[in-house]
Amino acid sequence: MPSKTVTVGSAVGLHARPAALIAEAVAKSGASVTLATPGGNPVDAGSPLMIMTLGAKKGTDVEVTSDDEAALAHIAEMVERDLDAE
Repeated sequence: MPSKTVTVGSAVGLHARPAALIAEAVAKSGASVTLATPGGNPVDAGSPLMIMTLGAKKGTDVEVTSDDEAALAHIAEMVERDLDAE
């Protein structure tokens, strides 16, 4: 399954607001997308609660995985942005 490793850009990490925005985008895409930190288990990126369990802070590397190339690129780009500043 294709994946891309990106660095968390949100100042608060993947906390409530960024996690909710990412999960909403995954739901809209209709694709299966997972997120994982190095050495960690992948979590469903369609669930804000599961995203928050990663404990990913600003600067943390996160692997985004999906069979849908467009969804993969879009979610990876979102993880890299400071979603809390928008």
